[in-house]
Amino acid sequence: MNEKEKNTKSRGKAASAAPAQKRYYRRKSQPAAEKAAEVTAADAPAPRTRHTKENKKTPVRIIPLGGLNEIGKNMTVFECSNDMFILDCGLAFPDADMPGVDIVIPDFTYVERNRDKLRGVVITHGHEDHIGGLAYLLKKVNVPVYATRLTIGLIEGKLREQGLYGKVTLNVVEPKKTVKMGCMAVEFIKVNHSIPDSVGMAIHTPAGVIVHTGDFKVDYSPIDEKIIDLARFGELGNKGVLALMADSTNAERPGYTHSERAVGASFDNLFKKGEGKRIIIATFSSNIHRVQQIINCAVRYGRKVAIFGRSMVNVINTAIELGYLDVPDGVIIDIEMMNRYESERIVLITTGSQGEPMSALTRMAMNDHKKVNITPMDFIIISATPIPGNEKFVTRVVNELMKSGAEVVYEAMYEVHVSGHACQEELKLMLALTKPKFFIPVHGEYKHLKKHAGLAYEMGLPKDNVIIAEIGNVIETDGTKMAVVSQVPSGRVLVDGLGVGDVGSIVLRDRKHLAQDGLIIIVIGIERATNEIVAGPDIISRGFVYVRESEELMDEARLLLSSTLGSCSAAEMREWNTLKGKMRDALSDFIYQKTKRSPMILPIIMET
Repeated sequence: MNEKEKNTKSRGKAASAAPAQKRYYRRKSQPAAEKAAEVTAADAPAPRTRHTKENKKTPVRIIPLGGLNEIGKNMTVFECSNDMFILDCGLAFPDADMPGVDIVIPDFTYVERNRDKLRGVVITHGHEDHIGGLAYLLKKVNVPVYATRLTIGLIEGKLREQGLYGKVTLNVVEPKKTVKMGCMAVEFIKVNHSIPDSVGMAIHTPAGVIVHTGDFKVDYSPIDEKIIDLARFGELGNKGVLALMADSTNAERPGYTHSERAVGASFDNLFKKGEGKRIIIATFSSNIHRVQQIINCAVRYGRKVAIFGRSMVNVINTAIELGYLDVPDGVIIDIEMMNRYESERIVLITTGSQGEPMSALTRMAMNDHKKVNITPMDFIIISATPIPGNEKFVTRVVNELMKSGAEVVYEAMYEVHVSGHACQEELKLMLALTKPKFFIPVHGEYKHLKKHAGLAYEMGLPKDNVIIAEIGNVIETDGTKMAVVSQVPSGRVLVDGLGVGDVGSIVLRDRKHLAQDGLIIIVIGIERATNEIVAGPDIISRGFVYVRESEELMDEARLLLSSTLGSCSAAEMREWNTLKGKMRDALSDFIYQKTKRSPMILPIIMET
């Protein structure tokens, strides 16, 4: 190449470089959003741009406020910059150590403190453990709610009960649609579960895509013929999933969960077996697919259907209204009309599959139901598996039903129930499709989360990339790493009647104390002017001993209290708190020595 050619080539390079440089600097004056959309890798210095994209993504925080190390109370907060949204807001049922408590909901303290950031609530499906706490949340923070059509219908019923209907914006979202939540976006993905219109979520964030399965299973032949959108989960996996949060409820069970259609075949056989008898079926009120199969069998065998239980009536009415239940005219009859038909032409669908004390089936079993008496002409099917902790209640109901002469069929005998949650092979399939960089097992007790984490290890995820979290943990990720970085207020709030949160650990402790050992009340009357005892001490016992059969013990206790009061100084007689303490201590020691029991002792001083 001669000197002239070199100079020509050099001028050509400079000429081609100059416009690019000019173009780059001109764009710096454009609006930021326009610049971000238009600037390409060729326009800007490549090394600096790539470094920014890979390492300086806006961090995203995942904050579970329920559903970990427990069954129910599912609630998760997703937060990025000044935007925040909630995924699910459920309840849990009280344990045996919560006497008098109706339901348990999550602690909303963190959400209330950050209400200005809150953009909305998205719901995966309409089960109580995912929507049961929503009305209590919306009383504190009024934000839009996004869910599928049936789920919105069930939420409307909850809001009516709490006087919130019409005050909250409810938005119906179809699967494959996306809802914007500030700098994040939530995509609804169809999944199968034991209630129609269930979805998982793909949460598109600046740090990457987070997939939350919700409650799911893989059913290739669902009743509504709407199969889980495995293709979309696979598509997201191919593009790159930052983190997977997956249902762990059945992580201990090997294999696959059976299709709901298997229950339909069992019902058909049982209807034949129950010929000539009244058939009573107890199931979860929200399992609309199962109710549909019961109605189909009733039509096939010429039976009428009566509905019992408030929640069952509410859910079925909502499902019929929205078109999720196909019921021929005249099949469902009012319970008042039931006696007009022969018992062998009746099917009762009722609540109480978990042996709940106030449920319709339990009241039938205890001969405490106004409309139904159990007889040997009843054929009863309990179409559910006992939730852990409810086994005793279910067994008691089964025993009482059998004592009345009825034939009782439950899960262990026939395939009258299948789970709505994925077993191990389906959980592996979800991991294989989404190929997540990080994994957070959710929805289950610690043993379920641990087992699910083990499946992730088997699928090749490094242990450092699997987080078994606890409620209140703040899990932060910038797209490169993920870790628990802090803690927020969390826990459980107890609902007792109309009281929300007014029953705490001290009240529960007193209730347990009363339940275990009973109560003794000491009553004395003191004349204020002279500080002399003018009445008592009288002793009242509740839940400790039957006074009429323990007169000797009560007489000794009164003598002891009289002696204790007689030994008090004038100054102590004026200090009533001191006086109460001395009576409580003296009687407590005496009762324990005599009975080895520690009842609650409540001294009352009346001024005369």
